[in-house]
Amino acid sequence: MKAFRELVEAGDVSNVEALLALEVRFTSPVAFKPYDGAPMVAAILRAAFRVFEDFTYVREVTDAPNSVLEFTATVNGLAINGVDMIRVNADGLIDDFKVMVRPLSAATALAERMGVEFAQIAAELS
Repeated sequence: MKAFRELVEAGDVSNVEALLALEVRFTSPVAFKPYDGAPMVAAILRAAFRVFEDFTYVREVTDAPNSVLEFTATVNGLAINGVDMIRVNADGLIDDFKVMVRPLSAATALAERMGVEFAQIAAELS
């Protein structure tokens, strides 16, 4: 978890795919179906990094192989609070990544902004 948190806190998630297992699953707080595969999940995480402003991890709870990282940020000027629930596999690569956020107004703003980002996500995957 240290490597992932260091990337985020350094402000550069361009190499996040190197930390993901090929079969990683991402469960979004604003989409019904999960997303699978390292290229897709990496593109989503890079998009989220573009959407969140003032992103800060405020707490981490780890019980290997699972970690929960609580964060604060803003989206379109709305304060958002959430958690990244992350599991790593035997190789130390992230194989499950679930995000939960609150309050509803900020989650709605996040859904709208991420919807706009999906054009860039699609471009990264082609």
